[in-house]
Amino acid sequence: MSEINIRRKHGKTAKAARKAAEHLADELREDLDMSYSWDGDVLNFQRTGVKGQLTLDKSEVAINIKLGFLLMAFKPVIEQEIHKFFDENFPV
Repeated sequence: MSEINIRRKHGKTAKAARKAAEHLADELREDLDMSYSWDGDVLNFQRTGVKGQLTLDKSEVAINIKLGFLLMAFKPVIEQEIHKFFDENFPV
């Protein structure tokens, strides 16, 4: 199993940060058929071969993803897409 861990400071309000995280969750559900649920300020998501969580606080967003064996080869592409999403949705 391979992991991706990315932390980023953001300049959003709590409400705006949650809205951006919800946007990510909707994309994961629509594009990758992932299920997700909220537990406070933690967005948990999963599907076969992938499990992760996105955590929000007042100044930072963090994502932790565990990739199964079959998706390990896509780790660099997944990391690049996460950085791109954070750049667009969680600016400092």
